[in-house]
Amino acid sequence: MSELTFDFTGRTALITGAASGVGLATARLFLEAGARVALLDLKQEQLALAKVELGPDVVLCAADVTRSADVDAAVATTEAAFGGLDILVNSAGIAGDSLRTLDVTDAEWERVMAINSTGTFYCMRAALRGMVDRGYGRIVNVASVAGKEGNPMAGAYSASKAAVIGMTKSVGKDVAGSGVLVNCVTPAPIDTPMVRGLSDEHVAYMLSRVPMGRLATVEEAAQLIAYLSSDGMTFSTGAAFDLSGGRLTY
Repeated sequence: MSELTFDFTGRTALITGAASGVGLATARLFLEAGARVALLDLKQEQLALAKVELGPDVVLCAADVTRSADVDAAVATTEAAFGGLDILVNSAGIAGDSLRTLDVTDAEWERVMAINSTGTFYCMRAALRGMVDRGYGRIVNVASVAGKEGNPMAGAYSASKAAVIGMTKSVGKDVAGSGVLVNCVTPAPIDTPMVRGLSDEHVAYMLSRVPMGRLATVEEAAQLIAYLSSDGMTFSTGAAFDLSGGRLTY
C-alpha cells in the first residue's frame, strides 16, 4: 500500500486508546513523521509494551477517559513534558456487547456511552483550553459508520458514535476561527482487537454492508487521521470523513 508522507516535526500529539489498534498505529505513524507523542490508555501493561515498541521518548498517561480528573492530568502531563499540545486523537472506545435492544442493561448502556461519548468530550474540553490560548490545534475523533446508519445489536454503540459526530460538528463550530480544527472519521469495521471481540453474526452483518468486502486496516485509518491532524488541513472543521469501503452514502 502506498502511503502519504507527513512532517510533524515540532508538533506534540496526545492519542487516547493508544495501547493497541488504531491508536497505536497512529502513534507509530506520528513518531515516524517527527512528532512528540503521549499515549493515553487505561491498560497499563499494554501501554508499557507500546513504549517498548515505540521507544523511550514517548510519554505514558495511564488514565480512564470517563474520569475528567484523569483526563485533565494527562493533558497537563503532556504539556509539561513537551511544552504544549498541538494534536489530540480520540481513539479510545469500546464496541460493547452484541445485544438486542431488549437485552441491553442500564449498566451496559452507561458503560458504552461513558467511554465513547463522555470520554471524548472530556478529552476535547481538556485539550482545547491550551489549544485555543495558543491559537493552534487539531482534534480528530474516531466515530463510526454506526453513528450515521446504526447497526443492529449495537444500540449503545451506535448512539455513542452518533454523539461523537454531533459533538465534532458542534465543537468545530464553537472554536472556528481560533486556529483549532475539529473533525472526525467514520470508519467501517477496522481489523482491531475490539472488532475481533464481536460476535460472528455482528461482524458478518457489518461486512455484508461494505461494498469492498473487507475490514479496513489500522494503517489506513492512521493515514486519514494523520492528514486531518496535519498543517495541510486548513479549511475543514466540524466534518465527518468516511473510511467505509463504499458503505456510506452521506
